[in-house]
Amino acid sequence: MSANSGKTAIVTGASSGIGRASAEALAQAGFTVFGTSRRAAGNGPEGVTMLACDVTDGDAVAALVSTVLSRTGRIDVLVNNAGVGMLGGAEEFSIAQVQGLFDVNLFGVVRMINAVLPSMRRHGEGRIINIGSILGLVPAPYSAHYSAAKHAIEGYSESLDHEVRAFNIRVSVIEPAFVRTVFDQNGIEPDSPLQDYDRARASVDALLRDVMPKADRPEV
Repeated sequence: MSANSGKTAIVTGASSGIGRASAEALAQAGFTVFGTSRRAAGNGPEGVTMLACDVTDGDAVAALVSTVLSRTGRIDVLVNNAGVGMLGGAEEFSIAQVQGLFDVNLFGVVRMINAVLPSMRRHGEGRIINIGSILGLVPAPYSAHYSAAKHAIEGYSESLDHEVRAFNIRVSVIEPAFVRTVFDQNGIEPDSPLQDYDRARASVDALLRDVMPKADRPEV
């Protein structure tokens, strides 16, 4: 019997990429795994129960956690992977777009963590893994808003880890560079593209088209 038998994990954004690979790995390690996507995918990873959850909706997050607890009674691992990209000149994006980015990439993480911490504290253990980005450590042009959100995840995760370790709960942040996913296809397009950035935007797009097929697989 696996040492993880009887333990439960939730992985957000589990329909593809890093989230899907994480959910599959946890299932293979013996966890009961629930994966999420905005629309519950019928073709989720093998051994993973897929549930619909929009991490920008507090009621949906609460319902997700309630459903998982009603089925298994505990949550041992949370992997926060749900997120969106945003590449372009900073001034090309509206405030509403930037708020939308932060609502998913930062506040979605906070909502999920706030929802699972009470159960983890009751059981006296837990592991939270936040998927950040190398852009949460180093700056890069044409990713100002995305980088800002990932820097926020870095600071939030490291500070939170010091708060909850007293309850035998640990928080980690993983900051990958390029990974072979559909990230470059699912980014938020600027509301107000400016001609002055056309050449730079084309260069970034060309770089992504060149690098992504050569990047590490999510399983790595």
